[in-house]
Amino acid sequence: MKKKREMSWILYDVGNSAFATTIMAAVLPVFYYDVAAKGLDQSLAASYWGYSQSIAVLIVALLAPVLGAISDFSAAKKKFLMFFAFMGMTASVLLAFVGEGDYLLASLLLIVGTIGFSGGNAFYDAFLPEVADEENMDKVSSWGFAFGYIGGGVLLAINLLMILNYQWFGLPSSLAGTKLAFISVGIWWLIFSIPLFKNIKEENKKQKERSHSYVRVGFNRVRTTFKEIKKFKQLLLFLVAFWLYNDGISTIIKMATIYGRDIGIDSNSLIIALLITQFVGIPCTFFFGYLAGKITAKRALTLSLYVYLAIVALGYFMTSALHFYVLAICVGLVQGGAQSLSRSIFGKMVPGDRHAEFFGFYGISAKFSAIFGPFAFALVGQLTGSSRLGILSLIVFFIAGIVLLKFVDVEKGREEAKAQTDPELKTVIKT
Repeated sequence: MKKKREMSWILYDVGNSAFATTIMAAVLPVFYYDVAAKGLDQSLAASYWGYSQSIAVLIVALLAPVLGAISDFSAAKKKFLMFFAFMGMTASVLLAFVGEGDYLLASLLLIVGTIGFSGGNAFYDAFLPEVADEENMDKVSSWGFAFGYIGGGVLLAINLLMILNYQWFGLPSSLAGTKLAFISVGIWWLIFSIPLFKNIKEENKKQKERSHSYVRVGFNRVRTTFKEIKKFKQLLLFLVAFWLYNDGISTIIKMATIYGRDIGIDSNSLIIALLITQFVGIPCTFFFGYLAGKITAKRALTLSLYVYLAIVALGYFMTSALHFYVLAICVGLVQGGAQSLSRSIFGKMVPGDRHAEFFGFYGISAKFSAIFGPFAFALVGQLTGSSRLGILSLIVFFIAGIVLLKFVDVEKGREEAKAQTDPELKTVIKT
């Protein structure tokens, strides 16, 4: 029964990862540029996509503290998970009804779908301690991450066949294949969610008492945690560095496809490249874990950020599908490593008795910081009429992040965490 619950939890990641790959990263950006935004100036289409991404992330960031409070105090996590999951599934399917010039509808459905995807994840993550024992939690969590990579990649490969070889599926055109791909995301997500909906029940049946609304509880927590984090100088310095370079990383993930389309790369090549990124990322994420053990996590992370700097610089000069393939491989080499090492470095400097609180803030603050990259890309592109300058603007985020990361002392951060945990050490330091 325990294994069944664990596998049911993991399979949900297989399902919802299709939204991240097909909708957010690969197929929808091309469809948005070629179909939904048809008639708009080309650089304006890319800018509108960037603004849509920023709005979606802003709403998710504002909702995150509230959803966290609901998750902790409510005895209805499963109901909330189902509500947000069905919101994302429905938005995915409805994208098939977007026609030429319907960029506002496409933007609205992207925003609604992103809220459903991220909102569902807030409650999905909260189920982990209930489906896995403490000693198996890391393993189950990492398996969910790995299977999510595989699930998103497999459906993206199928979607690519729908678009490139639409006749195999009895479809009249590539456009019909694209619309079927959107529908397939909703169906795929639903199918792999059924085991979780069926097999996982909440252990905590009694709703916890609270004296304030979920909104007030959620934002009070964020404010309190921020005040506490300011006591940890090294941790706070790392967080600021993380906010900057992570914004650059998330913007590349969200904007790469539409940028490639804007500079003239055909849609099929773009989707193939993102499929390459997906599968290159699996072994390379493990490699960066190995590398961190050899040269320290901070140095390995810094190396990955220098690769991202090269990616942005080369992206500015990119002119062909071959260039995009090369950059896609480069992103796959470092994407998972940068994200996993950031999480582990942060974890080393967090007080041992406050992991949940600090990691909650880590996730929420990352969502807020991810607003600015797509907005900067969109604004620079709109003001200059060139999405090349928009992508080049991301260099600022990476350089600033690398510079701040240089001054982070992880060992000193560990000592600060121990001092705050141990009352005697804290007294010694104050004295």
